[in-house]
Amino acid sequence: MTTYSGTTGGNGSAEHGDDAGFGQRVDQLGSDAQQFIDNARSAVADLGQTLDLKGRVERNPYGTLAIAAGVGYVLGGGLFTPLTARILKLGVRLAALPFVKDELLGMAESAFQGYQSGRGTPPSGSV
Repeated sequence: MTTYSGTTGGNGSAEHGDDAGFGQRVDQLGSDAQQFIDNARSAVADLGQTLDLKGRVERNPYGTLAIAAGVGYVLGGGLFTPLTARILKLGVRLAALPFVKDELLGMAESAFQGYQSGRGTPPSGSV
């Protein structure tokens, strides 16, 4: 990097030393920033290799797109919105539907069996 030399005023030596120290600090900050950027790039590359992002995108592009949209929605502050509450309600209802259906069928079967055993079989012509 370059060092910056300042203008020399009255006595010159003190100001030149301060400017040289400042220039060295700027150079050090620049090299530290460059090292930080290099470390961040290598960390992102390592993470990408670990997660096999390119392979996942090639194998399942729509799933990857859906995950990215979901992460963006959450990071964008959409987690605690009325839309999210509605979607969660619908999801819970749809997830519970098979369980409720099985319970209702079980109750209907037991009620029908109880009816048949308690009263006998209904006549063939009656409903």
